[in-house]
Amino acid sequence: MEAHRRLHAGLIACAIAALASCASTPETEIDPAPEEARFKRSIPVGFVTPLTRLPGWPGDNGDAGLYALRESCRHWATRDPYEIVSEAAPYAGRIGDWASVCNGLSAAPDYDSAVSLLAQTLLPLEVVPDDRNRFTGYFEPEIEVRSRPDGRFTEPVPAVPADLVRDGPRRTLQRLPDGSMRPYPPRALIDTDRLPAIAFGRPEDVFFLQIQGSGRLSFPDGRVIRAAFAAHNAHEFRGIANWLFSRGEITRGEMGMKGIKAWMASARPEALREAMNANPRYVFFKPEAIGDPAQGPKGAMGVPLTAWGSLAVDTRLHAVGLPVWVETAFPDADGAASDPLPFRALMVAQDTGGAIQGPVRGDIYFGTGAEAGAQASRVNTPGRLWVLLPRELALSILAEAPGS
Repeated sequence: MEAHRRLHAGLIACAIAALASCASTPETEIDPAPEEARFKRSIPVGFVTPLTRLPGWPGDNGDAGLYALRESCRHWATRDPYEIVSEAAPYAGRIGDWASVCNGLSAAPDYDSAVSLLAQTLLPLEVVPDDRNRFTGYFEPEIEVRSRPDGRFTEPVPAVPADLVRDGPRRTLQRLPDGSMRPYPPRALIDTDRLPAIAFGRPEDVFFLQIQGSGRLSFPDGRVIRAAFAAHNAHEFRGIANWLFSRGEITRGEMGMKGIKAWMASARPEALREAMNANPRYVFFKPEAIGDPAQGPKGAMGVPLTAWGSLAVDTRLHAVGLPVWVETAFPDADGAASDPLPFRALMVAQDTGGAIQGPVRGDIYFGTGAEAGAQASRVNTPGRLWVLLPRELALSILAEAPGS
């Protein structure tokens, strides 16, 4: 792990060195020197370029990215400035390294001033993708529920059971009656009849609620609460679209959320359960009151997600809280991918997910409700990703690099 961190920091330092040596020609993209290839076992950076040279700058999402970055700054203001932003991603530096960016952003009187401030203080470093290069979308669903089982409202929205023990961020154990421990079982072996339940929903709604990781629960009396992510059983997430398609249950055109939910709503109970069990990942929730209905659920950083501004990333490689630049494309409103619409935006890495794995793998948060869900379900395209670092942080990494 320590060797990995040194490689990662060294890679970015070399990329920054290339930019510093060409400071008199800021409009030129700088390719890394050949000797930098030894760092590519970490997260490789393809080239460094001025912020204003990013494709599409300042972006297609209005001020959503700026709002999300201010949320990161508000969170960082509660932490020790000497604290490392992320143990997994040392390139992010310490909390205090972001003070000038955050203070300047707080003082910026309008959108144009904020954009100008970022162009002066941030340095973009493109991340080279592996074969998992992909951008997808997610959202906060709102589902109908009941306080007790009723008709098709039979599936528990599960709370964390008493036998679940979290052993670090990526390991979940089950405490047995004799006090011994074992890995928490997959979905197929969890007895849902014995789980504590926040509410009860239709099986297909609760299944997709677990895929999204959080959502809003709407009761018949008009009450709405949030089912916030609390824990999972630490099994790998597996989508069921290909599983259903390979068995002839759905067509290729029905492989999205809408088609799968329609199949689930009409399937025999045994077939429905078998399909759900094809995904061994099982998510548990905690109930939360909804304060500002315009705010999204809290992501991995602990701040409310911003529609079109928050991105879920692989937190084994990236630090939550950091601004990034995303370039990808969205299919049109009918889902046609033949002429996708380009999307280029400032976003902030504020969440993660079990299926988000790889250096250029992102999940774009689209907001709450059916319209956000329709947009999120259409996105599944490759793209490019830049991490944006304060120049002061970049120079400090350079100064500490071996051989500097």
